Amino acid sequence: MVASSGRHRRSPRRRVVPLQPLPPGRLVTVFALLSVSLLGLLGRLAWLQLVEGSKLHARARSIQTQTINPTGERRTIVDRDGRVVALDEERFTLWAHPRLFNLPGDPPGMVRPPAAVAEQLAEVLALPASQLIRTMGNRPSGIKLMDDLDPETAARVKRLGISGLDLEPHPQRIYPQGPLFANVVGFLNLDRVPQAGLEQSRERDLRRHESVRSLLRGADGTPLPEGLQPGTLFGDDLRLQLTLDATLQQVAHQALVRQVKQWKARRGVALVMDGRNGEILALASTPTYDPNRYWRYSPSLFREWSVQDLYEPGSTFKPINLAIALQEGAIRPGDRVLDNGSLAIGGWPIFNHDRRAHGSIDFPTVLQVSSNVGMVQAMANVPHHRYWHWLHTLGVDAIPDTDLPGAVAGQLKPLSTFTSQPIEPATAAFGQGFNLTPLKLLQLHAMLTNGGRLVSPHITRGLRSGDGLAPPAPAGGVPLLRPDVTRTVLSWMESVVEKGSGKGVRIPGYRIGGKTGTAQKAENGRYIPGARICSFVAHLPLNDPRFVVLVVVDEPQGGNAYGSTVAVPVARQIIEALLVLERLSPSRPVTSLPPLPPRPPRPVVAPQPRR
Repeated sequence: MVASSGRHRRSPRRRVVPLQPLPPGRLVTVFALLSVSLLGLLGRLAWLQLVEGSKLHARARSIQTQTINPTGERRTIVDRDGRVVALDEERFTLWAHPRLFNLPGDPPGMVRPPAAVAEQLAEVLALPASQLIRTMGNRPSGIKLMDDLDPETAARVKRLGISGLDLEPHPQRIYPQGPLFANVVGFLNLDRVPQAGLEQSRERDLRRHESVRSLLRGADGTPLPEGLQPGTLFGDDLRLQLTLDATLQQVAHQALVRQVKQWKARRGVALVMDGRNGEILALASTPTYDPNRYWRYSPSLFREWSVQDLYEPGSTFKPINLAIALQEGAIRPGDRVLDNGSLAIGGWPIFNHDRRAHGSIDFPTVLQVSSNVGMVQAMANVPHHRYWHWLHTLGVDAIPDTDLPGAVAGQLKPLSTFTSQPIEPATAAFGQGFNLTPLKLLQLHAMLTNGGRLVSPHITRGLRSGDGLAPPAPAGGVPLLRPDVTRTVLSWMESVVEKGSGKGVRIPGYRIGGKTGTAQKAENGRYIPGARICSFVAHLPLNDPRFVVLVVVDEPQGGNAYGSTVAVPVARQIIEALLVLERLSPSRPVTSLPPLPPRPPRPVVAPQPRR
C-alpha cells in the first residue's frame, strides 16, 4: 500500500510565465545608452591620443627617464714619469632638511628636532653640535651644513642612516704637489673656472669627454638599454703628460728658495732643458703659491715671470754673440783681441766690469774674464745690419714657439737705429740694449747644445691613455748655426768652468761649460741704482751635449752678489741631481780637485754687465 501510494504521487507543477514583447521605446533607450557610452569612450580615447598624447608621453618619460648633466670633470695631469700633478677627486656637499629628520628605528611619521640630529653629526663632522644647530636655525629645508666633504667622511654620514640628510657629489681639483708646479700648472677657482697656467691655456685638452645622459629605468630603477644613444656611456681615461720631472723640480725649487732667502732677493727662477728636443725638465720659480689655497696669495704670483718678464741678459749672451761672429766669418777660433780695459764708441765710453786691461787675449779668455772690450772688438767685425738680422732671425723680438702660457716677445731696437748709432751694436755685444725673457735665453743657448738648431721649448708631451707614458720627442728644430761653430763656443765655455767664474759647478769626471752674468737692471729705459740680476747658464755633458741649465736671481742684496756667488750654487745642486737622474757617466777619469778659495768682492761699475 505504501509503495503503491508513492508510485502514484504527482510531481510538483512549474510556473510558466508567458512571454510578452518589450516595448519598442525601452530597446531604443538601452541601445542609445550603450551607443553614447561607446562614443564617449571613443571620444576620450581620441582626446588622450590626439590632444593630450604628447603631454602624457612627456610626463611618462620624465618619470621613467633619469637625466644626468655633465659635472665638468677634468683630466689628470702627470709629470714625465707618471707622478700625479693635478687630478679631480670626488667631494660632497651635505644638505639638511629638518622637516624630514628621522632616526633609524623611529616610526615613519616621526620628525626629530634638529638638536637630535646635530648631536650625532657633530662627532662625524668634527664640529660642535651648537654650531650645527645655529646653522640649521628654524628653516625647514635646503640648508647647506658643510662643503668639501671627503669620501671617507661622507661614507660615515651615510652610515648614520638619518633621513633628511642629503649628500651631493661634485668633483674638486686637487694638486698633490702643492706649490711645486703651481707656476706652470695654475689652478681652478671655486667655480671650477681655470685662472692660470696650463689649466687655462689647455682648457679644451683638460676637459674630460662628457655629455648629457638620459637613461630609461624600469619600475625597480634598473637602467634599460632602450633609448641609449651611441657614446652615451663613453668615458675617457686620458691624462695630460708633462715633460717636467717632479724630483728635479723639487731639487731646483729647494735650492732656489734657499739662495733667494739668503741673498734677500726679489725672486728667482731655475730652468733645465733637453737641448735636443726642447723638452723642459724643470721650471722652478720663487716666490710661488699653493694652488689648493690660492685665495691666500697675491694674484701677482699667478703668472710665471720667466716667461712673461723681460730683462737684459748681460754676459750670459756673450756666447751667443761669439757664435754669430763665427758663423759670419767675422772671427776665427784662433784669433785674439786687444783689451786695454776701455774704449770709446761714438763718444760713449765702454769699460770692463773691473776696469782692468787684459792685453792680447783669445776668445776663451774673453769669456773667462768676461771682457766687454774684447766682445765689442769681436762683434765690430760683423756688419751692423747683419748683426741686427741675426738677432731678429734668432727671434729676440718674437714670441717663442712654446706651449708655456703667456709667453711674450723680447725688445730689439729698430734696424734703422741699430745701424745708425754705433753704440747700439756695441752694447749689444755684451748683452745690453735689448731685452728678452729667461725662457728665450734658454732657447738660444740650446742651439749651442744641439749643434745649431732652434728648438721649441715646451713642457707637455700630449694626452696619453691610461697608465701609458709618451716617450721623449725626437730631435728637431730649425738649423741656424753650423755644428762646428757650436762645438767651438762650447769648448770656450768649458774654460769658464775650468778656469773662470764658473768654477763652482766643476764636478770631477764631467765636462761642463758655463757662463756667469751680473747685469744691471733697467726699468723704463733707465738703470736702477744698485739693482742687479745675477745669472748662470751651463751646458753638459760636453762630450755629448744635451742639457742646458739656467738660473736667474732678481735683485739679490749685498756687495758680493754676483752670478758666481748667487746663481752658480743653485746650478751646482741642479746639475748634481741631473747627473744622477739621467744616469750620465763621467767622460774622463775622476781626479780630486783642490778646494776653491773664497771669491773677493768686486766693485760695482754702472752701467756695464758683470760676471
